[in-house]
Amino acid sequence: MQITILGNGSGGPFQGRHYSAQVLELGGQIFIIDCGEGTQMQLYHHRVRIDHCRQIFISHLHGDHVFGLMGLLTNWCLKQRTTPLDIYAPSGLQELVEHSSRLCGVRYPYPINFIEVDASRHELIFQNKQLEVWSIPLNHRMPTSGWLFREKPRARNILKTAIETYDIPFTLIPGIKAGADLHLPDGRIVPNAELTKDPPAPRTYAYCSDTAPSNAVLDAVRGVDLLYHEATFSKAHSHEASVSFHSTAEQAATVARIAGVGRLLLGHFSGRYQDTDTLLEEARAIFPQTYISVEGERVAV
Repeated sequence: MQITILGNGSGGPFQGRHYSAQVLELGGQIFIIDCGEGTQMQLYHHRVRIDHCRQIFISHLHGDHVFGLMGLLTNWCLKQRTTPLDIYAPSGLQELVEHSSRLCGVRYPYPINFIEVDASRHELIFQNKQLEVWSIPLNHRMPTSGWLFREKPRARNILKTAIETYDIPFTLIPGIKAGADLHLPDGRIVPNAELTKDPPAPRTYAYCSDTAPSNAVLDAVRGVDLLYHEATFSKAHSHEASVSFHSTAEQAATVARIAGVGRLLLGHFSGRYQDTDTLLEEARAIFPQTYISVEGERVAV
């Protein structure tokens, strides 16, 4: 599982930062998370290929998270895309896209399925063989959902030496990888633990932007490997954070510490900060495993 940061700014394209957008990759699958203005340019600039993307997750309808979506959708028209696309978002996105498309005369050669997400609930909204995606209720000025990406447990890894030693037929391998013991023709039973090794632990990634501190977020992100949490302000501007329903770097770090996450990735920085050194310092004083999201950076989960 890998995250590519396309934008880490908020409010405007200040200090050279771009609007919120990320790409998650897992086993050849591509998922887009938010799509602020300029997302297409960032995709091309950082050479991120997303033409095989089948799912997009939009946290809310503020422009710095969604105004790049129409450009991306119409670009796929030019490429004569035919693969269906699912877009998950709180209420209102379908109306926004369909109204804009009608006024601009856009006709899509591919089906777009809009799945409305209840931003007040933490629930499973998507899954396939490799992954589950859960909504995370965020505390913002309008209905806003974070996203929890949870990899499903993988099958056990069968040892090559075991296959050779016991001449295991191909037809038995799926069962052994699922945990079965091996029954030999002479009646002996070889325990699964001698035939396989543990697979890598399932990985989890949580995306939380935009939100004021929230117990709902705390509960949803407990124990995740990597948490992306907005840190729009420093503690010197905690009042601005409160009235705008955003978080300070300290508050994001407190969430990470209490929730027991592996690593914290800060983003959604206000344009008033020329650099992020102060934000990182404030967060690391509470949660040392804190890092700054860097545009163009690919982060392994």
